Amino acid sequence: MPSMLKMLLTAGLVASMSVAVAAKGFASAKAKAGGVAKVDPRGQVLSLSCSGCHGPDGKSSGVIPSFNGKSPEYIEAALKEFKSGERVSTVMGRHAKGYTDGEIHLIAEYLGTVGKKTK
Repeated sequence: MPSMLKMLLTAGLVASMSVAVAAKGFASAKAKAGGVAKVDPRGQVLSLSCSGCHGPDGKSSGVIPSFNGKSPEYIEAALKEFKSGERVSTVMGRHAKGYTDGEIHLIAEYLGTVGKKTK
């Protein structure tokens, strides 16, 4: 039983840290935008795992495609194509199937603004 408690506490700590990192990034984005946030912060939280493969700010340094500079519409369409199986992939279809269309919209909205200046 102690190992189960340890696992639960570790999972809770990781989740708390992820939310803290997202909140810090959102606060930074909000400050850059003159104090007015331009995107829903839930998109940033939902997209935290993307940087593991696609790199910080969507700039991949390897063979995995970058999405930095792509429009929110392009990213949303691509994710929905991965989800439906219309676009062939090894991993992205499995990732995309884990999100609702609304969550995909939030992710695309956030990722489509990463690295862009907000007015």
